[in-house]
Amino acid sequence: MTTLYSDWATESFEYDESSEACFIGDIVAFGTVFLSIFYSLVFAFGLVGNLLVVCALTSSRKPKSITDIYLLNLALSDLLFVATLPLWTHYVISEQGLHNAVCKLTTALFFIGFFGGIFFITVISVDRYMAIVLAANSMNNRTVQHGVTTSLGIWAAAILVAAPQFMFTKRKGNECLGDYPEVLQDIWPVLRNTEANFLGFLLPLLIMSYCYFRIIQTLFSCKNHKKAKAIKLILLVVIVFFLFWTPYNVMIFLETLKLYGFFPNCDMKRDLRLALSVTETVAFSHCCLNPLIYAFAGQKFRRYLRHLSRKCQAVLCGRPVHVSFSPSESQRSRQESIVSSNFTHNTSDGDASLLL
Repeated sequence: MTTLYSDWATESFEYDESSEACFIGDIVAFGTVFLSIFYSLVFAFGLVGNLLVVCALTSSRKPKSITDIYLLNLALSDLLFVATLPLWTHYVISEQGLHNAVCKLTTALFFIGFFGGIFFITVISVDRYMAIVLAANSMNNRTVQHGVTTSLGIWAAAILVAAPQFMFTKRKGNECLGDYPEVLQDIWPVLRNTEANFLGFLLPLLIMSYCYFRIIQTLFSCKNHKKAKAIKLILLVVIVFFLFWTPYNVMIFLETLKLYGFFPNCDMKRDLRLALSVTETVAFSHCCLNPLIYAFAGQKFRRYLRHLSRKCQAVLCGRPVHVSFSPSESQRSRQESIVSSNFTHNTSDGDASLLL
């Protein structure tokens, strides 16, 4: 599995209907080295960042909010996603491939984490829309119980949407590929790519864009000295999501067109395969940025990182470890809790990071 949505083999040639050979061995070799290195980096940074989010949320003694629930599930989705990358790295560099059961399980967990992460990013934008634009009407709906119920529904949706991506996956030779029934061989890869483009990118992007556009409209209509920072954070969320995922989804669409014979030229096939490798790595690295964008932009997580840093310094220097926040931090935390709860129909007067 060199890319998600094109069942790449490790062979050095592609063949069209006229049996004309197209040599791609050099691109396959490049992808083997490039992807294995990049998967390892994404695994390392994604694991550390998302584990910090989980630790910060689970170790906090403050009552959980609905935003905390969504952030926790986003981190868990990203952890599920990155946890499969070492196995894909092994698959890329090993000649033995993966065992059939490991192949199917890894693919299933990969796609569940893949769609789960995108769905929770979308839900966070909807939650921010309700909290700011529909503040007066959403007070009773934005409860922890509602957040848990919604999260369970999101996980169920992620499993359902991911099922077509892995249900036919099995080991064929030393490769982990889709083995479709004869009646579905022509249509199923097209359906997979279309589902990925629409449910994994286009629909979430449209929902996020609408929600954050309305939030920006609401912020412009209010007198809040922190609205400039809030707008910058909102634009960062949308722009980063667009920049990281658009090239890869364009390549998925072009891969679909290739299935219909739109790229008969060998050079075009080679360029498409190379572009898939590069854009895939860019898209996958987005999970490393989620903790920075959605979590560490908030005061709670910055305080946790400072607290964790002091604990590490104390352990390394052999000093007693002081595990509680300082009085000034506790006071600021209480003040932020009071301020952040003062939502009106027009705006939130709390810290700009609450928007994320």
